[in-house]
Amino acid sequence: MKSVKSILIATTLICASVVSGLSAQQAAQPAEQYDFRVALGDSVMIKRECVEYSTGEEPSVWVWDKVHTVRQLGTKKHPDGVLLMNIYSWICDTCLIPVNGHAEESARQAEIEQRADREAFEAEQAAKKASAARAAEEAAKAAEAKAAAEKAAAEQAVADSIAAVQAAKEAEEAAAAEQAKQDSIKSEQKFKHNYNRFTIGLRGGASALMHHAEQGNWACGGDVVLDLQYAHYWAEDGRPVDLGLIVGLGIGYQQSGLKKDYDSTYFQRPYGASNVNYTVVARDVKETDHQLQLEVPLMFSLIHENGLFFNVGPKFMIPLYTPYNQSVNQDGTKISAYFEDTGVTTENNEVTGVYKGQQPETSNGIQFNANLMLTAEIGYEWVLKSGNSLGLGAYANYGWNLSYKNNTNPEGLFNLTAPSDADKAHLDVLSATRAYTDKLGFFDAGVKVAYHFNFPRKMKFKASQL
Repeated sequence: MKSVKSILIATTLICASVVSGLSAQQAAQPAEQYDFRVALGDSVMIKRECVEYSTGEEPSVWVWDKVHTVRQLGTKKHPDGVLLMNIYSWICDTCLIPVNGHAEESARQAEIEQRADREAFEAEQAAKKASAARAAEEAAKAAEAKAAAEKAAAEQAVADSIAAVQAAKEAEEAAAAEQAKQDSIKSEQKFKHNYNRFTIGLRGGASALMHHAEQGNWACGGDVVLDLQYAHYWAEDGRPVDLGLIVGLGIGYQQSGLKKDYDSTYFQRPYGASNVNYTVVARDVKETDHQLQLEVPLMFSLIHENGLFFNVGPKFMIPLYTPYNQSVNQDGTKISAYFEDTGVTTENNEVTGVYKGQQPETSNGIQFNANLMLTAEIGYEWVLKSGNSLGLGAYANYGWNLSYKNNTNPEGLFNLTAPSDADKAHLDVLSATRAYTDKLGFFDAGVKVAYHFNFPRKMKFKASQL
């Protein structure tokens, strides 16, 4: 029984060897008859000008200048192809150079490499003689290893993808944190560089021409002015105050008045052959002066980083139109006459004349020249989201008595014409500003609102500034 079993095993091994030998022999033969210049086991080198395999792929750099051993000749798909040891792509026979005719050093190197290739070839042939079961087992293990490798690669790809997403998220969060840090740093920094601005402002308040009269008091009126201004500011890091220069143009309207009581005596006015002493008394004489004016400022500006501002400087005022009107309390007006030759006193009759309540008006009253004023503004402003700013403050202007100085009328506010045989006495009312006031200045004060267009725009984090 043991002999039979031994005979069967030996027969199986012999058949396997024969089959392997036939397979190797068939694999070594080309699929079609082709006249090769090389034979199995020859040592060859690949030509440098050969830039692709029979399959179209580009050879790696390491294949040139190296001796290879011919492993197989031709296939059905590549009948003129040659398969070399350690190169698993077919290459055309014309791309090979036999090393048999080379120099001694090349031949020796070729022999060494050929021996190594033949040994590798023989080892491969011996490996092919292994049992089909072992080959199948190894193939299964290789497939299992490949599947495991692919699974591991897929898992690694998923892990890499998750890691990439996480890394991108962390990078985004880090960038956001850095941006927030930079914004925080910027919010603590001062807005420091030179800048320009255009301003539209509207101001209004109380005003007066400051009449100077011996028997009267000046009365406040009101004014409203539109300001168009341009400014340039100089700023430096570490300095909390910006310095600026403001120029521009303003146009507006103002009014003021004069109130007084009047009591004047006129002596030795002739009436026929007698002299008559006249007395005129008036109460609540009111005159209102109006003025349309043009202003040209040249001011220096200081702006603190917390938003407070202060502007000061000269301003030229040019009156454009100056009408006035006047009113007299008729019930408080009295004209008296004393006749010296008879000692008789009469009041408000046909002889002395009666005040008829004239109220003079004129379209152009005081003729001013350019007036120089000193102006000051103080207030606070807020920076808006648009980068522009809104300011609110108070202002005051004071003009010197340089533009107008009138000669005082010695007879006062009224001009009395004595009666005659042909006409009655009559009374003319004069302008207090033009006829009685000897000095005239200007003063106004009030509130100003301004909108500033900043160039460049101010940052939102900057504290308020003008």
